[in-house]
Amino acid sequence: MMASHVDARAAAWLAALMLTACATPEPAAQWESRLRGDAVVLLGEVHDNAEQHRLRLAVLRRALSAGWRPAIAMEQFDIDRQADIDRARRERPRDAQHLIEAATAPRSGWDWALYRPVVALALAYELPLIAANLPNADANRLVRNDYAAVLGGERTRALGLAAPPPADLQSAQEREIDAGHCARLPVALLPGMVRAQLARDALMAQTLTRHAANGVVLLAGNGHVRRDLGVPRWLPPPALARAWAVGFIEAGDAPSLAQSFDATVVTAATPRERDLCDDVVAPKPKG
Repeated sequence: MMASHVDARAAAWLAALMLTACATPEPAAQWESRLRGDAVVLLGEVHDNAEQHRLRLAVLRRALSAGWRPAIAMEQFDIDRQADIDRARRERPRDAQHLIEAATAPRSGWDWALYRPVVALALAYELPLIAANLPNADANRLVRNDYAAVLGGERTRALGLAAPPPADLQSAQEREIDAGHCARLPVALLPGMVRAQLARDALMAQTLTRHAANGVVLLAGNGHVRRDLGVPRWLPPPALARAWAVGFIEAGDAPSLAQSFDATVVTAATPRERDLCDDVVAPKPKG
């Protein structure tokens, strides 16, 4: 039963969630049996693909209906907003929109209509909801500065970033970032962009490890979920042994990306009015 102070908007969201749960269920994939106990599960996404969000929500709903109670860690919340998440939950325990408004900047860049249902699901089941991402201000500073200058020496060591990354990881990340920016980045900027990406992955791995006692799910872009390049590279052995990475990928990318995950869910590409490369503006390196 909902608390009496939950407003009409929150009640509407929860009602919609319950209505969807009563719809004809889709068949569970074989890998979904791993979503139990103390599993560390990484579920990817193409950020603007609504069908992938719908399918991923259904996966989580089935696991929760079966009794799993993991923590939910999200790339979409920066770690410095965890206190805002917790405060919003105390104020309105079932109001996903209130939480989103309290814990994100007005121009965060995320399409919250796609993420609100999973936030509502976490609130409905009273699951820990964990901010997992490096704040953008820190990531931007890392493009220009080394880890210790931005994160401090102690935190850099705790994240495993004090030593240079393996050469294969560095070069592969540079290729991925270059391709993701339509080959429009100055070459001199790539090492700094990789530095920021690795810091995000290392921080997400640390966050998962801290909250993995009863199982934990990371919701993040496919680049972070990849076994070969992403967060799994930074998990300590006990957590890595329990990890399962699922890429939610679009059909055109399936042949090249399928081997990067433990399992994949393939959907059609989301319709886009314009080429994403049209929006890429290459920054100019300083110095």
